[in-house]
Amino acid sequence: MHPHRFGGVEYRYGRKEMGHVHGDRLADLPLPRKLHDQVIAEGRAAPHHVLPESGWVSCWMNGPDDAAGVIELFRLQYERYSA
Repeated sequence: MHPHRFGGVEYRYGRKEMGHVHGDRLADLPLPRKLHDQVIAEGRAAPHHVLPESGWVSCWMNGPDDAAGVIELFRLQYERYSA
């Protein structure tokens, strides 16, 4: 865990950022375009809240039940980076 430059906490695999969280309500993750489009189409994430045309996605957490989906996306990132 590292402080993120725009606030929040950044999670890394080595030097690569897997994503970051702002407080306990918002997670942002960088994804390759194909995966980005897939998780948005599946309703697992939304286009990035500030930069919607980027490869980043945002996941809003409205309650404890939403945390599992965010954890799954971070797990997916870990698997991609560690492969």
